[in-house]
Amino acid sequence: MPVAALHPLPAVVGAGRRGVRRRARFGLRVSSLESSSAAVTTVPNGVAGAPVERKAKVEEDAAAVKEEEGKKRGLEALYDDGFGGVTVKDYFAAAKAVSRDDGGPPRWFSPIECGRPAVDDAPLLLFLPGMDGVGMGLILHHKSLGKVFEVRCLHIPVNDRTPFEGLLQTVENTIKHEHDLSPNRPIYLVGDSFGGCLAVAVAARNPQIDLVLILVNPATSFAKTPLQPILPLLESMPSEFHVTVPYLLSFVMGDPLKMATVSIENNLSPPETLQKLSDSLTSMLPLLSELADIIPRDTLLWKLKLLKTGAAYANSRLHAVKAEVLLLASGNDNLLPSGDEADRLFKALKNCRVRYFKDNGHTLLLEDGINLLSVIKGVNMYRRRRQRDFVTDYLPPTLSEFKKTFDEDHKLFHLALSPVMMSTLKNGKIVRGLSGIPDQGPVLFVGYHALLGIELSPLYEEFLREKKTIVRGMAHPILFGTKFESSRQQLPRVDTVSMYGGLPVTPINMYRLFERDEFVLLYPGGVREALHRKGEEYRLFWPNQPEFVRMAARFGVTVIPFGCVGEDDVLELVLDYNDQKNIPGLGEWIESINKEAERVRDSVKGEDGNQDMYLPALLPKVPGRFYYLFGKPIEMKGMNNLVRDRKSANDVYLRIKSEVEKIMSYLKRKREEDPYRSIAQRALYQATWGISSQVPTFEP
Repeated sequence: MPVAALHPLPAVVGAGRRGVRRRARFGLRVSSLESSSAAVTTVPNGVAGAPVERKAKVEEDAAAVKEEEGKKRGLEALYDDGFGGVTVKDYFAAAKAVSRDDGGPPRWFSPIECGRPAVDDAPLLLFLPGMDGVGMGLILHHKSLGKVFEVRCLHIPVNDRTPFEGLLQTVENTIKHEHDLSPNRPIYLVGDSFGGCLAVAVAARNPQIDLVLILVNPATSFAKTPLQPILPLLESMPSEFHVTVPYLLSFVMGDPLKMATVSIENNLSPPETLQKLSDSLTSMLPLLSELADIIPRDTLLWKLKLLKTGAAYANSRLHAVKAEVLLLASGNDNLLPSGDEADRLFKALKNCRVRYFKDNGHTLLLEDGINLLSVIKGVNMYRRRRQRDFVTDYLPPTLSEFKKTFDEDHKLFHLALSPVMMSTLKNGKIVRGLSGIPDQGPVLFVGYHALLGIELSPLYEEFLREKKTIVRGMAHPILFGTKFESSRQQLPRVDTVSMYGGLPVTPINMYRLFERDEFVLLYPGGVREALHRKGEEYRLFWPNQPEFVRMAARFGVTVIPFGCVGEDDVLELVLDYNDQKNIPGLGEWIESINKEAERVRDSVKGEDGNQDMYLPALLPKVPGRFYYLFGKPIEMKGMNNLVRDRKSANDVYLRIKSEVEKIMSYLKRKREEDPYRSIAQRALYQATWGISSQVPTFEP
């Protein structure tokens, strides 16, 4: 495998030809801060070519880059991000290869697996490693992150004894240089364990630079590690026992079972899964002893001193951190009290959000089910400028994310609902599926918001599965705020909403989506409809003014009214807003959260304008079935008169509302004719024809 080098200088390459060949086997690019603007070259077989050959190659690469830049760049829905193709065994192999001492100082490298970002103006991501120092702790995420970031990893050679202040200077020099080159581009620092101390220290010293910190079980809590009592024993342990130290530490730092589960398919039968897991564990456990090569005894003792120094340095400067912070904390971390540390840092840092993984261990980034890019996207922290843009910074869902969401997390829910999707052709014929939906935008879906928005997940899945189309759902701004988050915040449902296209409902967001020919989802009934009261299911709470019609006319949008029924077959509303307002304590709590929440439609009078948030008390029912119908498209092209003619715009608005009400009435009536409305009948059908078979329904 070739190595791409950025003008390899002796201080950067260090090991000469042997070191380059070794790194070539594991796909690394060695980068140089001093020559960061140099052209990328390919070095065949790890040996630098002649100057003439190199110049020719540079010119060839430059021409290829120019040609590629002429094409439209970006990412399509369900693109392959490569996540899940690398295992922990690859980490051990790569770490062992690059950990052999080459006599060089700490340096940056860019994994070849990351490739060239597929988006314009991709931000820089610097990975600061944990106690191993090799810089390969992000290996499971190289391909997925490389699509949207420029990735560089810090490598600290095994026998390097650079003090904490020296490592801090190395990182600081890099971010200052990159900031000077691109002052409007954010720099992401992913600090894993010890790297978290480095990231905090750098941010505290450079508040003027736009940094985004992602701290993964940061070692700022090192003073409280459960290992404190045995640290003196490590220093006095005879050198011949050094092999046992990292072997034992490996079980403290991570969860071997979760590490072995990485890349095992989720659609296997229980016996096949057990066999795969057994094979993975059997092949992985012997590799743990190789940690003795990665972290020899003397290096381990030095790293522990670094941890102590780094934690003290970072903790003394927490007050100076102005950067945006995302803290990933494990609840089953046996090396550090990461859960308690999340509580402390959440309060101490000015702009900190937490995602808590209660079942994971210390080596979170090497464990199963953790996709770092998905977490970043879910919390809306991916951006390419100083301010996040919900329209242009949005990254579409990947194939691996789609499988994780709909083939795993939501699979049973969708299987129980067995949703029926129907659409209407231009001639008025109702057909099953989405063939009546245009293939090109701009398109605006306007419809009924079911209780708690439970209709959204099947809708997103069907549009992605059948049409590979992202529907940008306009949602209440409270879903994208941070006021109600906690230090033990697990991955909430709203993270999934963001990942699949949700954004705050504002006129400017809608304007810009139409401008980009997007597919947009709008619920005029808003919170009042999604959090309706008892007996109000399928009732529309639309405001009087035509909020969207004139803008849709301006852009020639195709408006598609739609409805969904089935919530009354799935959930029973036990305590609604009116009930809870009369309960002492609970009523006051509802009032307080709505005072703090951003208000929408305060200018709308009457019950339609009551957009108070509350959490309804629900009981599940034996699930019936969900039915969706997308009505006949209403073409707004050529209706520019609606932009200024308020009366005509209102007439179109009332027509759309009437269409939605007709669709709801149609679905409620027709579902009575469905022989498979009962889950028992559907289960029998799928037992006969296969679980993946499409269950029939009524004839439209």
